[in-house]
Amino acid sequence: MPDPRTSTIGRARQVLALRPFRRLWMVTGFCSSADWLSLLALAALAGLLASSETGANAAFSSVLFANLLPGLLFAPIGGLLADRFNRRVIMVVADLVRAGLLLSIVLVGSYWWIFAGTFLVQAATIMWIPSKDAALPNLLRRPAQMESATQLGLVMTYGVAVLVGGGLFTLITGAGTTLGVPPEVLDAVGLTKIAVVLAALLYLTSAMIIATALPELSQRPAQAVPEHDDPANTAGTQTAAAGGPNAVRMLRDSAAYIRGTPLVRGLLVGMMGAFAAGGAIVGTAQTYALSLLGGQAAFGLLLLSIFAGLVVGLVGVSRLARRLSHERVFGIAIVSAGIGLVPVAFSPHLAFSMLAVALVGACAGMAFLTGTTIIGSRVEDAMRGRINALYQSMLKVVAGCSVAVAPLLVTLVRPRTLTLWDTTMIIDGTRPVILGGGILAAVVGVIAYRQMSTPRQVAPEAVTGADSPDPTRTP
Repeated sequence: MPDPRTSTIGRARQVLALRPFRRLWMVTGFCSSADWLSLLALAALAGLLASSETGANAAFSSVLFANLLPGLLFAPIGGLLADRFNRRVIMVVADLVRAGLLLSIVLVGSYWWIFAGTFLVQAATIMWIPSKDAALPNLLRRPAQMESATQLGLVMTYGVAVLVGGGLFTLITGAGTTLGVPPEVLDAVGLTKIAVVLAALLYLTSAMIIATALPELSQRPAQAVPEHDDPANTAGTQTAAAGGPNAVRMLRDSAAYIRGTPLVRGLLVGMMGAFAAGGAIVGTAQTYALSLLGGQAAFGLLLLSIFAGLVVGLVGVSRLARRLSHERVFGIAIVSAGIGLVPVAFSPHLAFSMLAVALVGACAGMAFLTGTTIIGSRVEDAMRGRINALYQSMLKVVAGCSVAVAPLLVTLVRPRTLTLWDTTMIIDGTRPVILGGGILAAVVGVIAYRQMSTPRQVAPEAVTGADSPDPTRTP
């Protein structure tokens, strides 16, 4: 029987035993469920209120774009606020703003205000996330718990909350048919508005819990930051301690910090390559599935495979991280994901593609979790909000651009039908794009690891309660 102190479940229980973290985890569940519920409900409401078939068809993609756009525009601002002001106050205000905007969408009932309101809701979300991520390490007893805390957060955000948000949307919008409510009493628009109101109430619940039960979110480390070889490493902390640098100064300090900190620079370079490769896969996934002659069902199976692999990577990375340093795990994960795309590009059969895609998903999950853990446990508090915001915005910018460009690259290759070992497949532009994405990820993974392996790194002592690096780990 595994030692509960070293098993994944045992470490998760230790983290959940911390009352401040447990409450923040619950708040994350409320807000993430509201995010997914509002996305589905607002897209459905836009489709119902559209005055034309074109507007109805574009409803979901337009709401999704309105969700993503604030991340491209305002993520650095969220990081600046998280490093400069009281994080607890920022989170409460953001939750209240999100709740008020959703209620205004219900009251106004305008097709165009749905998109404008969605944009503003996500702008508030961009202010909320960096504050939550930057405050998280201060709720833990030691940096070693950061990995388990991040795992629990991702499971809640992309697992439990998805099921809760999707389940609530299905129950509410299907209540008319299930309960036999006449359309003249409560039609589809009315039921969808109820779903939006429920999402607003979840945000209000989050604001109440943060305001009344989570004073720890306002805490900041009190000790001074130790000296580094490069003065750029402490630029952000020194200016913050000096009493309030302006936004331009903080942005300049952030750039100097990244240039002078190989650990963070390598992390961002590595994730940039990984996001670019991942965006290329997403942008070509549907066309690639059709090239396997499996129809839309093949597309669904490939998506399930990559998400299944993602879960395996998120859960399994802990065992690997106990034997190797986080820097090495991060580099191995990105290089392995790139190499895993090579068989995807050459695969002639759906079953083989599903296995290869699951492997890529597992490596991506390992890389994302390890990168988030490094930021939380190795970047000092005064700079953590900005680095987290940059990390999140880079995901959206690089992956979004890659998703947009990949389909254009696919059109440059003329499709051909090939029969190999009695198996017929279509060779089109998706395969060279996927192959190129894999090579890019592998090369960038090597570059990132070389950057992160240099001796000049962010000292773990810079974080509150940081322990010395585990001597049993392979450097």
